[in-house]
Amino acid sequence: MRKRATTAALIVAIALALAGCGKEHATAGETPGVSDTGSTPSSRNTSGSPEPTSPSAPTPSAPPASPYVEPGAGDGAPHYRENNGFRIPADMSPASAADAQREAARIEPVLKHLWQQKKWDPATVRTAMLQLGYKEEHFDAKGQSLGGTLQVKPMDSRYENGGYVTPEGARVGLRVHDDACVTAFVQKTNYQVSTNGPYLEGGCFEPRGGH
Repeated sequence: MRKRATTAALIVAIALALAGCGKEHATAGETPGVSDTGSTPSSRNTSGSPEPTSPSAPTPSAPPASPYVEPGAGDGAPHYRENNGFRIPADMSPASAADAQREAARIEPVLKHLWQQKKWDPATVRTAMLQLGYKEEHFDAKGQSLGGTLQVKPMDSRYENGGYVTPEGARVGLRVHDDACVTAFVQKTNYQVSTNGPYLEGGCFEPRGGH
């Protein structure tokens, strides 16, 4: 009986020892992918540094307006007025504009009559203008006016077929005041009379070129 009791006690002791070892193994084990604090690891790349965050693309904005475009200047090209100032007539005062229009009304029927008679050469046109009482303007060697208000010139030459040609006809320029002119022309196809302020480099006539 004593031997059997001793054997039974030994079996119980071994069983208890085996049960204790199993519990300790389970406590030391960890669930894959979960830290000992129970939190999920952060996402990282193969180098161990955080994955970079792609920045959001900036919203495109409209380009700023050109600082060189001048409002109302021809086609809006940069420096239009600066580059073409020699072709822009000066302003006329209301009184001067009225006087210029009155002289234009005297000249128009004379040019119409010459055009109907097919007489548009500069000499004939000049004679007709002098008969209206105008005085032809003359200049000294420096370009200073010596008096008179009327100029009659041939038509501007133009480039055709490899060379410059001067069309038939005549141009008329009459300085009514320092700020007002009558300009006109008569040629084979038509005639025209208009008023304008003087040009910086051409007087009553619009200059063909500038600096």
